Amino acid sequence: MLLIGYGNPGRGDDGLGPAFSEAMAGRGIAGLAVDTDYQLVAEHALAISDHDMVVFADAEMNASGAYSFREIQAGEPEVLGSHSLGPEAVLALCNTLYGARPRAFLLGIAGYEFGEVREGLSDRATANLAEAETFFMSWLNKCQIGKEAAHA
Repeated sequence: MLLIGYGNPGRGDDGLGPAFSEAMAGRGIAGLAVDTDYQLVAEHALAISDHDMVVFADAEMNASGAYSFREIQAGEPEVLGSHSLGPEAVLALCNTLYGARPRAFLLGIAGYEFGEVREGLSDRATANLAEAETFFMSWLNKCQIGKEAAHA
């Protein structure tokens, strides 16, 4: 399984995706490869083509709870000249270029402060990050990945 956390840590709560992926990488979960980036790009299609499952983690604006989690499908690729793509477009490129169709999920972590240039998460976003981590570890345990880490 591959986890890709993305967002800009220099834009406050937009750094939730990278904070999440770095926290998971720090746990050393067997069977979980982790990537952290500022944005999703076409090159991620190659990275996910080697995995049967991928989870994209990003900050979420106007969320109804601390986090959301849903399965996603490949969508229509956006303009390929774009420097940033959505998860569905990366999945479509993965299928088109490499013939791979990994099962995919999107973990959105609620953030509140995105506008100003600053490092660090807001207190509310930090609390949501902790809830998302707890959920994800439980979900991994159900997926039979990282069982030892979930019980540590």
